Amino acid sequence: MSLGDEIRGHLPFLRRYARALTGSQQHGDNFVHTTLEVIVAAPDEFSAGNGTRIDLYRHFHRIWESAFIADGDVDDEEDPLVRAANQRLATITPLGRQILLLNALEGFSVEETATITGTDEPTVERLLADAVADIDRESRTSVLIIEDEPLIAMELEQIVRGLGHDVAGIATTHEDAVAAFEATDAGLVLADIQLADGSSGIDAVQDILALAPVPAIFITAFPERLLTGNRVEPTFLISKPFRENSVRAAISQSLMFTPQLAA
Repeated sequence: MSLGDEIRGHLPFLRRYARALTGSQQHGDNFVHTTLEVIVAAPDEFSAGNGTRIDLYRHFHRIWESAFIADGDVDDEEDPLVRAANQRLATITPLGRQILLLNALEGFSVEETATITGTDEPTVERLLADAVADIDRESRTSVLIIEDEPLIAMELEQIVRGLGHDVAGIATTHEDAVAAFEATDAGLVLADIQLADGSSGIDAVQDILALAPVPAIFITAFPERLLTGNRVEPTFLISKPFRENSVRAAISQSLMFTPQLAA
């Protein structure tokens, strides 16, 4: 298998990570594109013997670190909401934010995260603990859960309440989800993709966003079906089966990119 073929299978998830880091599909994809350009220009320097996925994220980290973190500023052309969000995200160190997402969202171990970021394991563990503590101090909100599997809905409810948020309601269909949102003050939506009556969680969220610009986190067993690059993709996407830390990280990041919290 060629290097290109090996990398191709990991790109949807690198793009997911980049979007979660930047809060923007466009800006996340720009960083991924630059990473690929660097690899194409010097393919012999790509492999460090850690495996394709780890080496790919390691290269991305270098691009992100040099282009985004070095000067501590965001480009003047940056979207104002993204710029404001990154100012808020500064409460978590840039490296700590990456470590949190690499570990919780992308599922890398502490050892693998240390390899990707060029740090040591004690540093990763310390920054991870600090990031989680910072998340726990963030503003609380009310969460609407759109999920047709009762056990999964209960698990999500427990996670949401355990993080200190309220649950605005649990909906199982497109129609119920929109009605529940209109009847509550939900500031965040957790949505399954395929619902019980055959309706779409994506369509439900689109109708909700037409009512108010709240952040949405999609949960699906088939993330590769959405991460195609052929249309606008969800910024926050969690794979089933999910871990509590994955939901925690996604909620934290998504709330930081909302207008009311970024102002």
